[in-house]
Amino acid sequence: FTLFNMLNIGLAVVVLLVGSYKNVLFLGIVICNTLISTIQEIRSKLIVDKLSKLTSFKTHVIRDNKMVSIDNDDIVLDDIVMLKSGDQIAADCTIINGEVVVNESFITGESDPLAYTINDTLKSGSFIVSGSCYAKVIHVGKDNYMQMISSDVNKYKINSVLMKSLNRIVKYLSIIIIPVGIILFNHQYHLTSDLTNSIIRTVAALIGMIPEGLILLTSSVLAVSILRLAKLNVLVQELYCIEMLARVDTICLDKTGTITSGKMEVSKVIPLVTDFDIYNIMGNIVNSFKDENATFLALKKHFKKCHNMHVIKTIPFSSEHKYSGVIFEEGTYYIGAPEYLCKHNIKEVVDNQNNRVLLLCKDKKPLAVIVIKDKIRKNAKEMFAYLKSQNVNIKIISGDNLKTISSVLKEAGMDNLKCLDLSQNEIDTSYDVFARVTPIQKKEIVSMLQKQGHFVAMTGDGVNDCLALRQADCSITIKDATSAARNISQIVLLDDDFKSIPDIIGEGRRTINNITRSASLFLTKTTYALLLALIFIFVNFNYPFEPIQFTLTSCFTIGIPSFVLALEPNNDRIKGNFLMNVLSNSLPGALTIVINVVCFSILGWLFNMDHSQVSTLCVMMTAYTGFLLLFKICFPLNRLRLSLIILLIIGFIGSIIGFREFYSLTIFNFKMFIFIAILIMISTLIFNLMNNMINYLIKKYPKWFV
Repeated sequence: FTLFNMLNIGLAVVVLLVGSYKNVLFLGIVICNTLISTIQEIRSKLIVDKLSKLTSFKTHVIRDNKMVSIDNDDIVLDDIVMLKSGDQIAADCTIINGEVVVNESFITGESDPLAYTINDTLKSGSFIVSGSCYAKVIHVGKDNYMQMISSDVNKYKINSVLMKSLNRIVKYLSIIIIPVGIILFNHQYHLTSDLTNSIIRTVAALIGMIPEGLILLTSSVLAVSILRLAKLNVLVQELYCIEMLARVDTICLDKTGTITSGKMEVSKVIPLVTDFDIYNIMGNIVNSFKDENATFLALKKHFKKCHNMHVIKTIPFSSEHKYSGVIFEEGTYYIGAPEYLCKHNIKEVVDNQNNRVLLLCKDKKPLAVIVIKDKIRKNAKEMFAYLKSQNVNIKIISGDNLKTISSVLKEAGMDNLKCLDLSQNEIDTSYDVFARVTPIQKKEIVSMLQKQGHFVAMTGDGVNDCLALRQADCSITIKDATSAARNISQIVLLDDDFKSIPDIIGEGRRTINNITRSASLFLTKTTYALLLALIFIFVNFNYPFEPIQFTLTSCFTIGIPSFVLALEPNNDRIKGNFLMNVLSNSLPGALTIVINVVCFSILGWLFNMDHSQVSTLCVMMTAYTGFLLLFKICFPLNRLRLSLIILLIIGFIGSIIGFREFYSLTIFNFKMFIFIAILIMISTLIFNLMNNMINYLIKKYPKWFV
């Protein structure tokens, strides 16, 4: 039920009313395109729904004195929900027990985390950075704070060049097509006083202006891409993000969970003093926190929980100061990044900096060094090699120190990278590796790269990645990521492995390259039909085409090749602007066709040819120019493309020979052969001339074509 389909149906009704039934066949292409697109989108939707169940967002609530996990949509007023680090708050609620640090940047714009405790209200749409709590739901549905300010404020953003370009084409055509049609009909009727003929010619002009298959083709091809990615266990949560994948020239990788597996374990504990029971202290610390990030899970697994020390208050972990702490009656203990807790170098820390190192302190006194290891993903080397081969810039972003990151990268085959410690330096995007990065700095790195003209993809799985994920042009996470990260990411890797990134980028490139190529065919017809309609408003010649003739030429030079080419393998990097690329292909062909039609109309008047002869010559030259354009788009030729062009030419010739009268074509006489032979040579020269001229203008004045 698009504007163009409604126009097509309206035009078909008008043609039926004047009894020219064969000229309604153009509707067949519209119906076929619509059916194909609908079937593909339904298939895609069913697959996406099935995969989405694996990543559906759930909340832990107390029902009948038991902790159960329910869908966010099933939350009701007065539910008691349990929230922990990484959870996105699904409904406004008031804390009744515990304390948490919350990031509200998605709904308030404030990036600084805020601490909340008993009786404080948590806003829906924000997410828990650290800590845990029980809270009572006070709003649901449209009464939630998030729903009041925006229905999708926490969702991914759409930054599609393709969608904007298609919408612009639809907008301009919608403004032009009806007034042009009315004026053209009035002019044609005054020329012939033949109502039926004037209607048929006007309908032909308007049908030519409508790129009926372009938008349907686009959605259909994107739906096919979703199906292909689904087979790779990749869930696409936003259709047009496939385009952004194709355009990605820079990818920001979070070290933990991307390069490494994210499954950490404590490898050794090095006491720095002898008068403290390190295992007892750590047992009480891990018992005090309910955080479930990878580091804390490793600590909980290694240190047996103890509860013989009385907790006064907990200090939740913050990505800003990179430590957490517990205030016991026996004293205050901190655990976190050594450089944030101790000003002087500790030998045991320096000796183990190739791994993640935590320092346990009582007040300011170091008590122990805890070394945590994380395994490199098996396919990390292959992923880096692929990204390099595709000229994709790689930026490694991590909260760890430089020594740890460098060790991991060396093991992953990434040596000789420029590294920068952001705890001591300002952001400089010329560097490849960024250490000790805060969540706000992650977002700033992505933003700065975008301002430099890069299309940026961001991978991450934690709450500290969320700001950068939302800022990026394309955001990628894994199934086991925090709910906040999954909720705003456009792509979710269901096998929890980033090995699919090469396939995802390749699929994006195939899709957009092929859509660009097919769009050139559709917009060629739209452009020449629009120009011809405007020209024939001012000249005293009959419009040379009937709808059935457009159906013939469009089928063999646009419809069939566009769908075949749209599904062909294509891994070339996207270059330039979508609309500019399309116009560089379509304008030369469109202008050549316009010149041909005008020339034949003048020749017909000078040599007293009847209308059917002029119309036949125009159809033949339109098809010839269409095949010239198809040859250009298919170059360099391979077996598939060459076979396609040959079969299409044979099909076209067979159609005009076998169904000449049906397509309102006449038999060629000697005069027509001479004219078309001359115009074929001239058209080939004009096509090449127009091609060179348009390319020159696009390079010289690119803003004209954007």
